[in-house]
Amino acid sequence: MLAAGDKAPDFTLANQDGDEVTLSGLRGQRVVLYFYPRASTPGCTTQACGVRDHAPDYEAADVTVLGVSPDTVEKVKKFHEDESLNFDLLADPDHAIAEQYGVWVEKSMYGKKYWGNERTTFVIDADGTVTQVLRKVRPAEHDDLVLAALAT
Repeated sequence: MLAAGDKAPDFTLANQDGDEVTLSGLRGQRVVLYFYPRASTPGCTTQACGVRDHAPDYEAADVTVLGVSPDTVEKVKKFHEDESLNFDLLADPDHAIAEQYGVWVEKSMYGKKYWGNERTTFVIDADGTVTQVLRKVRPAEHDDLVLAALAT
């Protein structure tokens, strides 16, 4: 798992429209990079809609928000459209970027073990350094925690 002070690994992923988004292409601006388990699930919808609804706060903080899941471009596109999201969702279907960031973890639900994204948010400064790591964030608390981290 990356920690504050680490350089954020560069990546290129397709967004909901199939366009490539490269982290290094965002140098010069702060980035909130959040990993979520799966598009269109209740917790992930709460989290994404929170970001959408706090867009003025993120704009005031002069930050770009990116959400990453192991879903396909088609699934993130449907999620993006269904929830009228106003920020990019990135598809990481082979979970390579989640693994680089240390958030691809073994999970357990109802006694069944499986692998998936841990709900984790990284705040990355303009030069590409991780300044905050928020692990196992509760969807309804995500925006308050991230916006407080951006204010420091």
